[in-house]
Amino acid sequence: MSITYLKKSPKTSSTDDTKTTGIVQDLLNEIENSKEQGCINLTKKFDKYDGEIIISKERIEEIKKTLDQKTKDDVQFSHERVKKFAEAQLKNYGQDFEVELSKGLFAGQKLVPINTAGCYIPGGRYAHIASAVMSVTTAKVAGVKNIIACSPPKEGMGAHPTIVYTADLCGADVILNLGGVPAIASMTNGLFKNPPADIIVGPGNQFVAEAKRILFGKVGIDLFAGPTEIGIIADAKADPEIVAVDLVGQAEHGYNSPCWLYTTSKELAEKVIKRVPELIAKLPEVPRTNADAAWRDYGEVILCDTDEEMVKISDEFAPEHLEVQTENLKWFHERLTNYGSLFIGEETTVAYGDKCSGTNHILPTKGAGRYTGGLFVGKFIKTLSFQRMTKEATELVGAAAARISRYEGMEAHARTGDVRLVKYGYQSKK
Repeated sequence: MSITYLKKSPKTSSTDDTKTTGIVQDLLNEIENSKEQGCINLTKKFDKYDGEIIISKERIEEIKKTLDQKTKDDVQFSHERVKKFAEAQLKNYGQDFEVELSKGLFAGQKLVPINTAGCYIPGGRYAHIASAVMSVTTAKVAGVKNIIACSPPKEGMGAHPTIVYTADLCGADVILNLGGVPAIASMTNGLFKNPPADIIVGPGNQFVAEAKRILFGKVGIDLFAGPTEIGIIADAKADPEIVAVDLVGQAEHGYNSPCWLYTTSKELAEKVIKRVPELIAKLPEVPRTNADAAWRDYGEVILCDTDEEMVKISDEFAPEHLEVQTENLKWFHERLTNYGSLFIGEETTVAYGDKCSGTNHILPTKGAGRYTGGLFVGKFIKTLSFQRMTKEATELVGAAAARISRYEGMEAHARTGDVRLVKYGYQSKK
């Protein structure tokens, strides 16, 4: 069976992307410098609007009074169904379902694994064996059909042997001796006789992260990752030695790895500040050099008056890894909301999660914990919605959709409802 295009489009949805990117970047730079006034100026320029920016409660009440009841009824009709479907999604999170939203109108979702995943496994300064486990295993469990792994080769050897073994053990279908930008580009574009990746996951240096950022859209990515981070919440009951060791444990990742301590104990803070350089000095050369620069340039110790303040500052930083070493662990667990992964009590530590305890170590950095978690099976699974209707349901849905479309000025949308209302024996209600 052959596929024949009876009409082939001369353009794609990406045709104007390059020009658009330049325009948007210039506007973003302008607003970054001029803040609110920049937004006001650009709104005058593009929208010819010179009024208030924040819509007042009084203005909202005025608008409510000016709209006709039929318009408000139609919006309410839409709101009720969208709300009911969202509630069904929340109730059935992570599984297939179908629900009747109103008589004859059925909607649902189906979870479908993506076809191809690209897993980047770092192998520069350190052989990140655990990254192979985290990315490849999770993709395999999610049901991804094709898993491509890339890891930087060493001269005369190729990718680190243990990384190759690990990627194969965890289920990689193809393993490539490629690192950095070539690896990301190869997986995105389907080079070396592989299918193009639908998503690329895995940590990497700033060049890997930037390649993923630039190609995002053409390919899905797990998250926009920066240098690894650790935050530790500690009170007077915490062990200063363990706190200091854990900070150094993350600092060895690289010269730009932030390390943050939030504490209500000045005594503990002073002990940690004294102890960290002593621990760094005893490391081998490569981790010593990394940790020394990271602590010097990116280390912070923040003294708070209360536990509430520690929660507040931690949530503002949204650290990739967050350890809680306090007397009241449950209290903090219930209140903290922004982090990549949480380590509760001194018995656990970031290295456990990084290497083998089970939670994934591919996590949000640079404050991204405010809006996303880390890599999990759901990153490899598409949540696809669907709907089906009886002809009878069209009487209400088709008429409301047509009217809402016309309120919006979208006549062609409206006519897709009209044609069904007529065909199924209901008068078109314009």
